[in-house]
Amino acid sequence: MSAQHIHDLAPLGAIIRYADGTARPPAHHSRKVALWENTNNVGRLIRKRPGGHRGIEGFPATFTLHKGDFGQGGIILVRVHRTFDLCSRLTFTIVERPRIGTVRVLSGPYDDRELIHLADDLTAAEQWRELNGYRHAVLEPVTADEHAADVVEGRAVA
Repeated sequence: MSAQHIHDLAPLGAIIRYADGTARPPAHHSRKVALWENTNNVGRLIRKRPGGHRGIEGFPATFTLHKGDFGQGGIILVRVHRTFDLCSRLTFTIVERPRIGTVRVLSGPYDDRELIHLADDLTAAEQWRELNGYRHAVLEPVTADEHAADVVEGRAVA
């Protein structure tokens, strides 16, 4: 899939794989492997931003993947995100969609919202929201209707 397809069709919370089409270098070439992993990896789709204009300058639509967290003792010190614009030459694949019944905890009700957490159910989402200080976050359940629309509209193809 292209970056445009991911932006248009993939739901927030989906696991996305991206690749540049090159073969993985041998493990003993650690620098080459690290460079290769920069353009061949996976992440959870947490944000979609529409393109637009500021003054006479235009900017492309983008989407952001959460690649991981680093820390210790249950404390996250660094969150790693990767943002792609729709001109990316990488190939994208939807590896996994959020399960029916899970609940997205979103930063707000607007188009520019971000997935903060993906909870197993509504009770877990409400508890997470209160414990983590996101009292104004929006809870959005993943429904069977959403999955059915993906299949009917051809979005279920990975």
